[in-house]
Amino acid sequence: MNRITVVPAKGRAVPDPETGELLLPEGRDVPDDAYWRRRIADGDVVIPNPPAKEVATK
Repeated sequence: MNRITVVPAKGRAVPDPETGELLLPEGRDVPDDAYWRRRIADGDVVIPNPPAKEVATK
């Protein structure tokens, strides 16, 4: 399964079903599944911008 990196939106506390705890402020790679897509759609988490170094090499 594909994975995506997400971080909590400002002021949001988001449960992480894999760890059983809240998603840490620095975020993490999570499965690209319906749960996380719904969190993105609801504005609970965001996909951070890639570092400028990665953008420049693509």
